[in-house]
Amino acid sequence: MRLLANKQILIISPQNWGTLFVSKQHYAIELAKRGNTVYFLCPSSKPLQDDKESVVIKPSGTHERLFIIYHKPFFSLKLKFHAMPVFHWLMRIHTRAILKKINKEIDIIWSFDLGNYFPFRFFDKNAYRIFHPVDEPLNQEAIQSARGADILFSVTNEILEKYHHYQLPSYFINHGVTDEFLAIKPLASRKDQHIHVGFSGNLRREDIDRKVLLEIIEENPGVIFDCWGMYENVKQRINEEETDQFINRLKSFSNIRLHGMVTPGKLAVSIQEADAFLICYDVEKDQSKGTNYHKVLEFISTGKVIISNNISAYQDKPEMVMMVKERKHNTGLPALFKTVIGQLEIYNSEKLQADRRIFAADNAYSKQVDRIELILSKQMPAVQKAVQ
Repeated sequence: MRLLANKQILIISPQNWGTLFVSKQHYAIELAKRGNTVYFLCPSSKPLQDDKESVVIKPSGTHERLFIIYHKPFFSLKLKFHAMPVFHWLMRIHTRAILKKINKEIDIIWSFDLGNYFPFRFFDKNAYRIFHPVDEPLNQEAIQSARGADILFSVTNEILEKYHHYQLPSYFINHGVTDEFLAIKPLASRKDQHIHVGFSGNLRREDIDRKVLLEIIEENPGVIFDCWGMYENVKQRINEEETDQFINRLKSFSNIRLHGMVTPGKLAVSIQEADAFLICYDVEKDQSKGTNYHKVLEFISTGKVIISNNISAYQDKPEMVMMVKERKHNTGLPALFKTVIGQLEIYNSEKLQADRRIFAADNAYSKQVDRIELILSKQMPAVQKAVQ
C-alpha cells in the first residue's frame, strides 16, 4: 500500500507559490503526481485582486491535483510580536476558515513553517503531522513550530539535533534536485579552451567570504569565472557601500563573467559549460552555518568537481565535494582551488563524473519522497491509522 498516494495533503509553506520554486513547491508537485490532492498554503497576503473573500483556493496551473491557498487574516499579523496568545487565538479562527474553504478532511499536514504561524494543534488530531524544516531555526518560535508533530525530517543533522527534546522520530533527508538539472546532457566539447569555474548565488549576500573569493579570482587569471545570480543594487539600498565596493572589484577582473539572475531552466543548461564549481561562504556568517546547500546537488548533477568551504553534510563524500577541513575559516581554500584545477583530469575522471551524476539522480525529489514514504511505512500502525 502506498502511504503517500490518494491522500488529502495540506502543505504549510513560509514562501509564496511564486515563479522560482524551492523545496516546498517541488514536494507539492511530486506529491500531486502521485495522485494526492495537495493544497499549498501560502503565507498571508491579499488573496487575489478581484476576490473579496479572506480565503481563495485556485488551481496551481502546474498539476491538476495541486491547489494554491491565498489568504488574508482579518487581524494584524503584528500581534504575533506583541501578544502571541491573542495572535494564536485569532489565527485558530482564521485556520478554521481555511479548512472550511477546503471542505475536505485532511489526511496529512506537511509543515515547513518555521514561524509558528500555524501550530499543529490547530488541525484535526486524526491528521498525520510532518514537520520538515529545511532552513536553519534561528529563534524560539522556529523551535516551537515542531510541537505536536508526529515525525521530523530535515536537510541537516544539525537542525535535527535542535529539536531533540521533542523526542520525535527524526530523519535526515537531503535537499532534492529537479528534473530540469537531471535531464540535461553533458556537453561533448566546448570551443573555448579556457578552464571555466561556475559560481551560483546572490553575490550581494554578506555571508560570501569576499576576501577569499577575490583572492582566488585574482590568483587564477587563466581561469574564467562564470557567476549566475543577482549582483546589481537594483533597489539602490542605502548602507551597502561595502557590498557595492565588492561588486565593483569583481567587475574589474577580466576573467569574470557576471550573468545575473537566470531561471532554473537556464541555469541547468548554462552550468554544463563549467569544468568545476566554487562555493565560498563564511561559515560563521552563513545562515546554514556550512551544513548544507541546495546548489550542491545542482552542481553535482553535471558530474564536475566542486571546490568548497567546509560543508558538514558532505564531509564523508570527498568524491562529491572537495572542501577545506577547517570549519571556522577558508584560509586553505585558495591552495585547494589551485590543486584541484591543476589536476582536473583526475578530479573529473569519467568514473567520478558518472558517480556524481548517479548520486544526483538518487536525490531527485521523487527519490526523496520514496525515502520518506519508506520511513513512514516503518512508523505503522500510527501512520496507517491517520491516513487510511
